[in-house]
Amino acid sequence: MMIERIRPVVKKEFRQIARDRRSLFLLLVLPAFLLIMYGYALNFDVKHLSLAVLDQEKSQRSRDFLDGFLHTEYFDLKFDLDNMKQIDDLMGRGEVQVALVIPREFSRALLAGRESQVQVIIDGEETGIAGTAIGYVSAIAQSYSSRLVVESMKTAARGDFQLPVDYHPRIWFNPELRSVRFLIPGLMAFILMITVVISTSFSVVREIERGSIEQLIVSPLRPAELIIGKTIPYAFISFLSAHSVLLFGYLLFDVSIKGSYAWLLTGILFFLLCGLGLGLLISTIASTQQVAFMLAIITTMLPTFILSGFIFPIRNMPSIVQALTYLIPARYFLVILRGVMLKGVGFGAFGRELALLAGFAFLTLFLSSVRMGKTLKKG
Repeated sequence: MMIERIRPVVKKEFRQIARDRRSLFLLLVLPAFLLIMYGYALNFDVKHLSLAVLDQEKSQRSRDFLDGFLHTEYFDLKFDLDNMKQIDDLMGRGEVQVALVIPREFSRALLAGRESQVQVIIDGEETGIAGTAIGYVSAIAQSYSSRLVVESMKTAARGDFQLPVDYHPRIWFNPELRSVRFLIPGLMAFILMITVVISTSFSVVREIERGSIEQLIVSPLRPAELIIGKTIPYAFISFLSAHSVLLFGYLLFDVSIKGSYAWLLTGILFFLLCGLGLGLLISTIASTQQVAFMLAIITTMLPTFILSGFIFPIRNMPSIVQALTYLIPARYFLVILRGVMLKGVGFGAFGRELALLAGFAFLTLFLSSVRMGKTLKKG
């Protein structure tokens, strides 16, 4: 039976992994470590922007306007300025990200029913932060303007008055808009792909370097059976590693599983098989472990980081780059992860992605078995 034939390969691979501290570190320790490090380091929540204010009027109305900035977690007042030159100096040294200049005629213009222009100066060196800061400033200014309109209309109507349209936004899946809830599933895909591919990319080439490939050549095992035997130990350990990443994501970042745990495990299994197949394919191609490591990094790190939708939205990419993303298994895995973990959706929402992941897994394992056959013949 095939099970009896591959059992010695499985046992041998487990023993080699147990003796190889590098592989154990890559599979068991590194994923959790990277999740913790990247989870705290990657944070797209823009808060506590350093604010400088040049209030040329210093009236009650100008202070009321500034209160909207001071009683929020998005701005921290760092400097109360006296002249425009101070803004230039502070911006140049990077000590201030946003500066407000309230004109001397601020209150008079409002009382006369005219527009009062407040100058807002934003450091545009970091475009993402600058764009978010513009949104914050616009929202606070709009809120203050709406309040003034309501007060004015109440006075004119001598009674109760409300704005014609009142809206209450309701945010699904991530009500607090915490970027970490978006990042943790992406980090999980990124980390698992890198660690799994790198660790398995040494599997066959290590046999060649140690001279033990001859034992495989004379064995009655077919190439596909060898691939299965080498895949099982790595799949088992990688599955444990994936659960440690899920656990740390929940304990440290409060990212829980909203949907079906069974579907999540199915997606993880297919994704790990994709990585294992790719790693074994690289191992049958590379001539040394150094070459295998470089190929593993090139084929996983940048493609998974840039083209999977982990950081950059795929819909914003040029058409030719969007076409390339279909070759990245992490693209489909991310849809499953975010669907199950954040949205709590079922198979109908990610069935296509799950099927494509299964197809990628079969393809990479098939190609690695073909390459294994050629490697054994050369040996």
